[in-house]
Amino acid sequence: MNVVEILKAMLFGVVEGVTEWLPVSSTGHMILLNELMPLKVSESFYSLYEVVIQLGAIMAVLAVFWDEVWPFGRRNNPQPAGETGLLAWVKLDKIRLWLKIALACVPAAVVGILFDDVFDRLFHNYVCVSVALIVFGVAFILVERMREGRRPAIRSLEALDWRTVALIGLFQLLAAIFPGTSRSGATIVGALMLGVSRAVAVEFTFYLAIPVMFGASLIKLLKYDAFITRGEFVLLAVGMLTAYVVSALVVRRLLAYIKKHDFKPFGWYRIALGIVVLAFFTIRSMG
Repeated sequence: MNVVEILKAMLFGVVEGVTEWLPVSSTGHMILLNELMPLKVSESFYSLYEVVIQLGAIMAVLAVFWDEVWPFGRRNNPQPAGETGLLAWVKLDKIRLWLKIALACVPAAVVGILFDDVFDRLFHNYVCVSVALIVFGVAFILVERMREGRRPAIRSLEALDWRTVALIGLFQLLAAIFPGTSRSGATIVGALMLGVSRAVAVEFTFYLAIPVMFGASLIKLLKYDAFITRGEFVLLAVGMLTAYVVSALVVRRLLAYIKKHDFKPFGWYRIALGIVVLAFFTIRSMG
């Protein structure tokens, strides 16, 4: 296995681990990175690689937030389903959280299963990615300006009602359709518009990623009809491991940042990145 290719796989893991959780579109960054230093793999394997590498990032979220999402255990169980027996091990507050996550994931899951290949074919190109980056960058700036001086109505995960959760799920659907929207970006913008605090919007977005990214990776693996070579497996493993380590370092820091700052810098960054992606590929096509 070429050492250079392994180093590239590590770099892809770093980019995935950072950009998957920041609302800046991991897709846009991956497109640029693959143009500047592409992995020497087949096009079909790279299509698999850029999705399945996310498993490393999501495993990091599970590790970091295990106590917040695991629905069983007697320790830190303020709402047990019963006083004795097995029910005493069931955490009702976590069960409700997972039901809300499931509800929010329904639109993207249905559309992803039925039309994933169609949307990839129609919208997985630099123009659509650039437009999505810029549009949602503007949305972040506008939403933050509209919220200035206003106290969010929903300031805890427990306060998220079913209607708000369902609407957040519809925003997440945009990311399933349009690459470059950013799954975290779409759900955070939607949550902010619905009166959710920044910290709660980010935390709920992290939790939403668990079934969505597991599901997307599973679909890609099931649809992949080629044999994964030993070299390709090594690249995938290196990318996932790197994404895991980097994600574990990023998610807590993002939550800490959001408690003191707004999303405007991410909005301006998205606009700049969208312009760079559009200019890069336009100039290349002209040459």
